[in-house]
Amino acid sequence: MDIKAVRALTEQDLNQVNQLIIKALYSQVELIEEVGHYIIENGGKRFRPLVTLLSAKALGYQGDLHYHLAVIIEFIHTATLLHDDVVDESDLRRSKKTANAVWGNATSILVGDFLYSRAFEIMVESKEMTVMEIMAKATNQIAEGEVLQLLNCHDAETTEQKYNAVIERKTATLFTAAAKLGGVAAQASNEQMQALNDYGQQLGFAFQILDDLIDYSDSSIDIGKNVGDDLAEGKPTLPLIRALQVANPTQQQYLKKAIESGNIEMIDGVIEIIKSTDAIEYTRNKAQQATEQAVHAIEQLPASEYRHALVGLAEYGLNRTF
Repeated sequence: MDIKAVRALTEQDLNQVNQLIIKALYSQVELIEEVGHYIIENGGKRFRPLVTLLSAKALGYQGDLHYHLAVIIEFIHTATLLHDDVVDESDLRRSKKTANAVWGNATSILVGDFLYSRAFEIMVESKEMTVMEIMAKATNQIAEGEVLQLLNCHDAETTEQKYNAVIERKTATLFTAAAKLGGVAAQASNEQMQALNDYGQQLGFAFQILDDLIDYSDSSIDIGKNVGDDLAEGKPTLPLIRALQVANPTQQQYLKKAIESGNIEMIDGVIEIIKSTDAIEYTRNKAQQATEQAVHAIEQLPASEYRHALVGLAEYGLNRTF
């Protein structure tokens, strides 16, 4: 199932989620609503909420709790974006100015805090302690991932193991939580919950690895990123890490200098080195492996168009242009 078919299948569900998002963004403080609407309405494809909706439906759920759980996931994700853009000093996301570029760092951080707290209000309203447990652990791990990534910045000695540790916490954790919340809504068995856990984790790995690969390709412009953002922020992502492993000594010295300095003017040379090695193929293969593991994890779920849609989500990233 391609992404258009997934969208068609979930259109009514996403409309319900969007209505709840608008309602939950209400605040008597106008600036909070203004920034909240800006970041939500200029947001992405609701990828993570889709995981929640489809996970619940794949297990036959017929109620409306999954809508509220999808809002929780979207609010937590949006809060992390607001905070990330401040930390990374980013000024562009999906071809739009970031909130911190428009309103300043203080406003972005505080509105992010508002979204976090509103998400936990919705969790309490769900009256599902398992939801609280999943999301409390997830938000804690996301914070750990952010700190780990900060420690890796401008460190040319960062290993693939350290890189994976960041992805596991910073990105895969929320995808895992999104899948498991769908399972909570559908009262999944332990085996089904484990399947959703493994699906979400591997989906998160594939998603982030591909996103990091796009940063060194022309496709970054198509999705509203500045080419070389990761380099400018001193982030040694997998394409750089792999290139450092296999490049010749002269190229290695150039890459190390680029990582340690974060000099965006070196981006053309970095891309040339990456393309001269197997770094792109290696990185893409890692994403392919994670995608295959995600698909394999949910084979035990009942066959349905919703399970096929989960497969379609997993395979979607691999079809992007590089």
